[in-house]
Amino acid sequence: MAYSKIAATPDGSSSYYLPRLIGLRRAMELYFTNRVLSAREAQEWGLVTRVVPDADLAKEAQALARELAQGPTKAFGGAKRLFHQSTWESLETQMELEAQAMAASGRTDDFRAGVTAFANKQTPTFRGR
Repeated sequence: MAYSKIAATPDGSSSYYLPRLIGLRRAMELYFTNRVLSAREAQEWGLVTRVVPDADLAKEAQALARELAQGPTKAFGGAKRLFHQSTWESLETQMELEAQAMAASGRTDDFRAGVTAFANKQTPTFRGR
C-alpha cells in the first residue's frame, strides 16, 4: 500500500473496499507493514481470481476478454449490479431485486437464444440484446 511509508493514511477507497475483500486484520497488516504480496498470496486472499505465468499474461487476458465479449453482456451487467447491491440490501430486498432482474432478462433476445441453444444442446450466440 505504501501509504504509511510517507506518513499518509489510506485513500482511493482502499480503507472501504480492502477490509471487505480480505478482512480487517489483513488490510491493517498491509497498511502497517507495506508488505508486497506474492501472486499466490493475492489469490489466496481473494484479491485476484487467477494467477498465470508472466509469459502467458497477455494471451490469457485476451482469451478472457474474448470470452466475456462473446457472452450475454446484458445479463453480465445485471449480475454485476445485483452483486454490488447485495452488499447493502437486506435478503428480502435482494431477492425482490433478483426476481425483477430475472424477469427483465427473460425479455431479452440473448435469453431466448440461450434457452433455445441449451434445449438443442448447442452453443448460444449472444448479441447483447
